[in-house]
Amino acid sequence: MILTVTLNAAIDKRYVVENYQVGEVNRVKECAYVAGGKGLNVSKTATIAGAEVLATGFVGGHAGAYITEAVEAQGVATDFIQVKGESRSCINIYDTVNKTQTEFLEPGVVVSEEEQRAFYLKFDQLLTKCDVVAMSGSVPKGIGTDMYPKLVEMAKAAGKKVIVDTSGALLEEVVKAKPNMIKPNIDEIRLLTGKQILDREELIEAGIELQRSGIERVVISLGADGSLMFVDEGVYQAIVPKIDAVNTVGCGDCMTAGFAISFERGMTPEEALRFASATSAASAMREETGYFETEDMKALFDKIEIKKLR
Repeated sequence: MILTVTLNAAIDKRYVVENYQVGEVNRVKECAYVAGGKGLNVSKTATIAGAEVLATGFVGGHAGAYITEAVEAQGVATDFIQVKGESRSCINIYDTVNKTQTEFLEPGVVVSEEEQRAFYLKFDQLLTKCDVVAMSGSVPKGIGTDMYPKLVEMAKAAGKKVIVDTSGALLEEVVKAKPNMIKPNIDEIRLLTGKQILDREELIEAGIELQRSGIERVVISLGADGSLMFVDEGVYQAIVPKIDAVNTVGCGDCMTAGFAISFERGMTPEEALRFASATSAASAMREETGYFETEDMKALFDKIEIKKLR
């Protein structure tokens, strides 16, 4: 089983408009509401791919009840801590004319120390049910940068593989706990290494250095150019075929889901990179965030080129 952690769950609202104008009234052509937050995107995608998933984190109020109901309707088991206040909403505006996406992300509720203690107890209990833990996204107000490292230490002590996908100060702190995998972008690699990194060769050297510091897998997204993976076996690049992207929001979460499944199923690094890349690319072909069609993933799977660079 895969245990996903979403500390800052949300209702994701997607608005489709024509020629979005700042400061003007914009008529929405289409709208969709789904349970969101990076960890829940991982949950939904991993479930579609055939994994058994249990989602935990914090939810609150009527919005939290909607999130729980929506996630369970997609086949994901849940065990959240209920907090005071309303879970946040995040808005994505897709402009069909200019092909742009604009996001508005609410900060989330304030989580008390008592609620945090309750979560640590629940997390410790849930670890007995899972093989892999995937922690993703931001944290709500009231939670410091020390929660992710503590959760990583708990998971590793229980003998579980743990993936963390976060950013900024949260990422800086959690790498000290040496999760089994992180998935930074180029800017985050610069943050972690303190190096400017101006070309591909410098990026590769930085990735190697980070992986050798004690992190089993380091995966760096290159956008349309695919991704780089750094493991003990070497450095690999996934080259993804050109696709007609409809919604790229959540593609990184789908990749995280693919890697979580790869740990659970014991895939080789190359198999893992191909599987995760196909899942991520397939999700970009569909409007709904954190979703893909199996036939899209299968069609892309054999078209993805895996090159060993080192």
